[in-house]
Amino acid sequence: MQKLPIGIQSFEKIREDNYLYIDKTKQILQLIQNGYCYFLSRPRRFGKSLTLSTLEAMFKGKAELFKGLYAEEWVKEQSKNPNPVIKLDMGGLGNYENTEEFKYALIYLVKKIANDYKLNISYDETISKNSGLIFSQVINELYKQFGKVVVLIDEYDKPMTDNIDNLEKANEMREILRPFYSILKDRDEVKFIMFTGVSKFSKSGVFSGLNNLKNISMSKEYADIVGYTQKELEENFSDWLHKTEKELSMDREELLSTIEEYYDGFSFDGIVRVYNPFSILNFFSDQEFNNYWYISATPSFLANYLKTHRIDDIEEFRHLEVSSDFADEHEIEKATPESFLFQAGYLTIEKKERKNKVVFLTLDYPNEEVKQSMSRLFLKDIYKIRKYIPLGDLLWESIKSLNEGNIENIVEIFNSALKKIPYNDFPKNKNEYWYRSLFVMLLRGGAGVSSFQESYTKDGRSDLIIPFDDKIIIIEFKFANNSKEIDKKRAEGQEQVQRYAESYKNEGKKIITVVLVADNEKRQVVV
Repeated sequence: MQKLPIGIQSFEKIREDNYLYIDKTKQILQLIQNGYCYFLSRPRRFGKSLTLSTLEAMFKGKAELFKGLYAEEWVKEQSKNPNPVIKLDMGGLGNYENTEEFKYALIYLVKKIANDYKLNISYDETISKNSGLIFSQVINELYKQFGKVVVLIDEYDKPMTDNIDNLEKANEMREILRPFYSILKDRDEVKFIMFTGVSKFSKSGVFSGLNNLKNISMSKEYADIVGYTQKELEENFSDWLHKTEKELSMDREELLSTIEEYYDGFSFDGIVRVYNPFSILNFFSDQEFNNYWYISATPSFLANYLKTHRIDDIEEFRHLEVSSDFADEHEIEKATPESFLFQAGYLTIEKKERKNKVVFLTLDYPNEEVKQSMSRLFLKDIYKIRKYIPLGDLLWESIKSLNEGNIENIVEIFNSALKKIPYNDFPKNKNEYWYRSLFVMLLRGGAGVSSFQESYTKDGRSDLIIPFDDKIIIIEFKFANNSKEIDKKRAEGQEQVQRYAESYKNEGKKIITVVLVADNEKRQVVV
């Protein structure tokens, strides 16, 4: 079996050392042939850096690396007249305390390109302190000596998103990068440009001079330029699937179905679905359904943003309808929560539809791994529940109680968690959806329970259904402002939950119906 390229972002290393490579050179060649100035936004750990590394090898004409790949013949021809490439990794600059340090790091990055190509550039005092002027000089000299230049800039936005909780500093970084990137405007010396990043928040401010920059982030033509499609997964990981079947004692159909449920579902055009490469590679390496997204792709700014904006119900983003330009906000401070979550990879496009000639998108969490990650983010960073209740306790006690149908014990664990939340962290306007959302977070993020089914009515979310092989647990939440309302709310819930149970009577499983009433006065839930 080919080795799994976990954490390897170098196309050259992958090909030379015989790591598994999913051939994306057809889509990349399409980029080269259809334009010259691009921007691609994707979440972290999705393959953006590998895409730029592949472009670098293609333009440099490294034909030996492309044997058997779609672009083999194009690269052979390119090898006769290769282009010089400037590839800058802005994510590698680090997060500096002050802007002067950042400026020097940027200058060093460009000077390194000059040294790699052995350019003879004389830096006077003015030029040596101006990253934009040095950048321009390096482009000019490369053009004179080698021909038209290719510019690839990875994680263009990281200096800004690293400081998203410090808007003053983020804007200072933006003011430094704007003239630096503007050097690329209308340059006859440049053949091809591509920027990648997580966000589009600063697209207008930073790229104000690059009015010919084509944004392909939500383009259907390039929806699968990074990430693995279902077909790519089954064709390229066949040996690993066979090995995993034996390891987990699952047949191929069951294994593929579970992998799809847990890791698939990312869509950037509302049609094509892809897997996150980092999660899939780690899954096949471990051969366990673990959560890799939370560890690898949770930007530090996200928790701060959610806390600052008092977002406390993760279920409010389920099946959320938005306009097609919802993610196009140009400034960090004006971005909506759904835009943040989408660009961080926590939300994806569930579907795309046209109503009266206007395009609308519906957002949702892409898969079970991301749902668990979102729950863990809230438990750890918003409510800090995991700080007070060991994860192991939540895990074993919750799973054991669910398997036994012991709802009373689950409620006891839930109430213990509620007591640990500081009073100031409780939202002022609590309702049944808030309690239900936190309950889901505990089960999904703490206990790792992933098999939830939700029913939606014209009035919104109504219940929580947890299916097992031998039983189905149907839970209805109700909200009581005080203890006097509990009996009335419980009766209302019983009537509703019995109606839901009717839909499952023909499945031959034991049906357990539960009504949980949130007593807001005492901050607890009762059965």
